[in-house]
Amino acid sequence: MNNLIVFPMVLPILVGILFLFFPSSFQLHRWATFITLVINAIISLIILHQIQVKGILRIDFGEWVPPFGILFVADSFATILVVTTNIVSAIVVLYAMRTIGEKREKFYFYSFVLFLVAGVNGSFLTGDLFNLFVTFEVMLLASYVLITLGGTKIQWQESFKYIAINIVSSSLFLIAIGYLYGVLGTLNMAHLSVRIAESGQTPLLTVISLLFLIVFSIKAGLLLFQWLPGAYSTPPTAIAALFGALMTKVGIYALFRVFTLLFYHEQQISHNIIGFMAIITIIAGSIGAIAFKNIRQIISYNVVISVGFILIALATMSTSGFEGATYYLIHDMIGKAVLILLGGTMIYLTKTELLDEMSGLIRNYPILGWLFFITSLSLTGIPPLSGFIGKLLIGQGTIETEAYLLLGVGFFSSIVVLYSLIRIFMNCFWGETIMSEEEERPLRQGVLLPSILLVALMVFIGIGAESIALYIKDAAHTLSNPSVYIDAVLND
Repeated sequence: MNNLIVFPMVLPILVGILFLFFPSSFQLHRWATFITLVINAIISLIILHQIQVKGILRIDFGEWVPPFGILFVADSFATILVVTTNIVSAIVVLYAMRTIGEKREKFYFYSFVLFLVAGVNGSFLTGDLFNLFVTFEVMLLASYVLITLGGTKIQWQESFKYIAINIVSSSLFLIAIGYLYGVLGTLNMAHLSVRIAESGQTPLLTVISLLFLIVFSIKAGLLLFQWLPGAYSTPPTAIAALFGALMTKVGIYALFRVFTLLFYHEQQISHNIIGFMAIITIIAGSIGAIAFKNIRQIISYNVVISVGFILIALATMSTSGFEGATYYLIHDMIGKAVLILLGGTMIYLTKTELLDEMSGLIRNYPILGWLFFITSLSLTGIPPLSGFIGKLLIGQGTIETEAYLLLGVGFFSSIVVLYSLIRIFMNCFWGETIMSEEEERPLRQGVLLPSILLVALMVFIGIGAESIALYIKDAAHTLSNPSVYIDAVLND
């Protein structure tokens, strides 16, 4: 059963490579990608269930016993994110089938989507810090291709910044790994945790931890997010939806894993800095979400706000906060994907990205309008939708740790998110329609189906939060108690 852990990474890579032998079979590419992601989601659900039965699972490659070899470790926190990644990616691929066009498909669009998903899944599952660097690079290399696919001028401009800053952050990542290995002589995450606990988190290790904080903050868009709005607003809608749903979450996951398992001994330094960075990120993201009138830019800054909000939970280091962050990560991966899909559909229909040039769309496209409205309420945290329980638990974590400034800023962000998204809804869907019957563009058959599925997921997670509570609590327990992870990896 443990062999299943490698499938979420290996299966997409194998299928993506297979497409190279059938370069013109676009139908094969489309449906094989969708089926692969669905199979991955089913396998991930099986793994998640097995974790509740047997405890944390691992597979040692080459039968090298930890800490000497590379391994994958599946705990509830990582596997929940793998499940969500595959479900969301499969649904976004349905949208891509109808919108991406053969011009991009002939450049192996679906292969690179699968490579991207493989890198994301591998990043969640690896138990080795250097292997985390490798899986990051698999994800990033695929994203470099996807962000430039189509080759418009604005894409090239923004992709240059995106690639340059990620090359810098990857270099810093490698340097940080080298220093850590030089000090502790291991890169197995569980073994690193043991050695740091034995030696104490010395000033040198604290400096190294801050270097990791810089690296993962760039990846997550925490404070150092200047690359994000442009990179997420210029690619085609399906690619932007994958980026918004997945890319920042890998950086967030790495921050949670490293600063709960390895560097949790000097919280008054590292975790206070994370809290400060979260506050600045939320404030800066809020300014962007309010100031811009471009729909893509508003949505991109909403991605920034959510990064800061999730990392409030890491700053508090409370079990309630970890539960809330896990709920909210699931919600945000789904919510940002559907928000970008809906925004892209609006832009396709009106041929403009500006709020002031849209009006009355709900008369022409009522389903699109109400999907956007429900998504806005969910992302704001209105009960009983999916955003509510995560925000409530993160807020509870701030109260338990008396972090009232984080509480205030976090819930201020909810008001900003509500204002920014309802402003889009009121400007674009209400008022006099600016589209005559002759100008009305028909929606392609099934183009709204992915958005309907994602909104239905948000409603289900909100109303049926209790159905996944067991897995969420287990994930939070593992994050709060490093010994659980360590015992599963180092003790047979």
